[in-house]
Amino acid sequence: MNTKVILLVEDNPDDEALTVRALRKSKIVNEVVVARDGVEALEYLFGEGPHAGRNVSEMPQVVLLDLKLPKLDGLGVLRRLRADARTKLLPVVILTSSNEEQDRMTSYGLGANSYVRKPVDFEQFVDAALQLGLYWLVLNEPPRRSI
Repeated sequence: MNTKVILLVEDNPDDEALTVRALRKSKIVNEVVVARDGVEALEYLFGEGPHAGRNVSEMPQVVLLDLKLPKLDGLGVLRRLRADARTKLLPVVILTSSNEEQDRMTSYGLGANSYVRKPVDFEQFVDAALQLGLYWLVLNEPPRRSI
């Protein structure tokens, strides 16, 4: 797969639209796959449920993960990703409105690669999206997958 997919795990339609708009405004044209809850994110990543048959050897370049999600919260998703050999090294950026120190500490403790608070100002959010895209899609060199 030549295209670098971004998995956006976000239940709020406004935040989803804002994130996609910020990525596009930052000239990030990668495909954005959206999961609207933690269970849907895991089904996509592991090729289960409605995503059965998806080539699970083709993982997203980065997962942008909200913490406050229905069915399974972001920390639950992160726990599951880090517990599975197929996704243990998958880059996960927590993208949340939470400013709770405990959320940051727990996220990093569970293996999050980065923790980014969603800026309220759209231009700041566009800048954050540009920086995320530049780093995770261009500069970062992930380990080769041996699956």
